[in-house]
Amino acid sequence: MRRSKRWFGIGLAIIILAAGLTAFFFATQTGPKKTVNNIRVACVGDSITNGTEYPDDLWMMLGSNYAVGNFGVGGATVSLESEPYMNQTEFLNAKQFLPNIVVIMLGTNDAYPTRQQYVGHFINDYKELIGGFQVLPSNPKIWIVLPPPFFNDYLGPNSTIFVKDIIPLIKQTANELGLPTIDVYSPLVNHPEYFWDGVHPNSQGAKIIATEIYNAIV
Repeated sequence: MRRSKRWFGIGLAIIILAAGLTAFFFATQTGPKKTVNNIRVACVGDSITNGTEYPDDLWMMLGSNYAVGNFGVGGATVSLESEPYMNQTEFLNAKQFLPNIVVIMLGTNDAYPTRQQYVGHFINDYKELIGGFQVLPSNPKIWIVLPPPFFNDYLGPNSTIFVKDIIPLIKQTANELGLPTIDVYSPLVNHPEYFWDGVHPNSQGAKIIATEIYNAIV
């Protein structure tokens, strides 16, 4: 009787161990950043990237053959004279990710009135940022995104500066480098209800951004 109990205990321990290993296996095989994927997509940006659901929505749309990394940094700018994205740890992380596709959505924080003095360097600064990805051995395809609109100025960026200066400079940068653009500004410009604070998209706005980027990539 004692022997049978001992063998029963050993058998139970084996079953528990096997179940634990199985659970660990599946836990490490799920999730957008843990799955082994063929195509790596780096989402580069500011809080509109880091603080919204668009990268997760994009990964769900692209499917399991893709890995999507969120490398957004709140407050980041293109300008090298203010809060440059290039000085952030996430810039290094994005490059170490060795992306096959880079989606850059920056410029909103460059529209601060106090940063107008740096507008003249915007294109050169943006080219330097883009160049940091162009030299990667993964030879990524780079998409430049026209950021979404915003509907109040109390958080800092000025909508007039954004529309009259920053958006045209983003387009000019992409044109001079021969890079494709993705316009998420136009599909959101008449939808203030898709922004929870007038600047940052809510879940509906994030889905629209993800959809526009998805359509461009595929």
